[in-house]
Amino acid sequence: MKKTVLSAAFGALSLGVVFAMPAQAADVGACLITKTDTNPFFVKMKEGATAKAKELGVTLKSYAGKIDGDHDSQVAAVESCIADGAKGILIAASDTKAIVDQVKKAQEAGLLVIALDTPLDPATAADATFATDNLLAGKLIGQWAAATMGDGAKTAKIGFLDLTPSQPTVDVLRDQGFMMGFGIDTKDPNKIGDEDDPRIVGHDVTNGNEEGGRKAMENLLQKDPDINVIHTINEPAAVGAYQALKAVGKEKDVLIVSVDGGCPGVKSVAEGVIGATSQQYPLMMAALGIEAIKKFADTGEKPKPTEGKDFFDTGVSLVTDKPAAGVESIDTKVGTEKCWG
Repeated sequence: MKKTVLSAAFGALSLGVVFAMPAQAADVGACLITKTDTNPFFVKMKEGATAKAKELGVTLKSYAGKIDGDHDSQVAAVESCIADGAKGILIAASDTKAIVDQVKKAQEAGLLVIALDTPLDPATAADATFATDNLLAGKLIGQWAAATMGDGAKTAKIGFLDLTPSQPTVDVLRDQGFMMGFGIDTKDPNKIGDEDDPRIVGHDVTNGNEEGGRKAMENLLQKDPDINVIHTINEPAAVGAYQALKAVGKEKDVLIVSVDGGCPGVKSVAEGVIGATSQQYPLMMAALGIEAIKKFADTGEKPKPTEGKDFFDTGVSLVTDKPAAGVESIDTKVGTEKCWG
């Protein structure tokens, strides 16, 4: 009899705890999957996710590819998140098309999947996307480069240092956005390389790192040593391009523009390595992503996009110390204060 009463008492106590705390924060698990863990952009993204997870009591596990483009490591990370019973995944996908099948598996298992910075292909494959307007980021640096060159833009010799051969969405959006801003007919805006503007010297890929940027710049210089404008997918690639140019004494002859706006990148703008860069806010992207996963775990509610867009826009600012007429920008002092907040 005593045993039955005690069992009932403990059962009631247990039920009382469940009803008092229906969704304990400690029970909410989340995953952050980035392209690499060395690019400062993704380091800051992890910082934002980690801080917000700690604040909300969410258990966070972080994964990254060995290099930008390491799709297999990201597939394995998604599988681990499903097996661990996570409530949601934040992912900056390396291969935006190939990862879709794994994303569907996660969603079928009840996970919320949010794309960070890089929309999936199709974008609707994710439950939500928190990102910079990457097309606008590209347009801003294209407009700035054209305005800075003035009449010289009509005869410019332009090189594109892109990301990977698979052409992930972020790569296409920035590349094609630059062309639109500079006044180049993109032909198919969803594809890199079908343009026929005579000002284009060529495209090469960088894997989003300095070494890749250096090698790609060397390749383009072989095609045309008089190249004078370089669009780069990100700032590590831009720094690599500058190193290649400096090695042959051409660093003052080429206008380099980029996207990211990280603290190291803003410093490169201040030092004259990069002419202008479009600043993103990855810490905000990741922090908002963790908040969304926690809310989904508590209420089942999914995040909504910014009005008039199919993603949640986390903002973008052009950073340069050489403002151009008609192109809104902030200087490197402000850019440093805001870098990746």
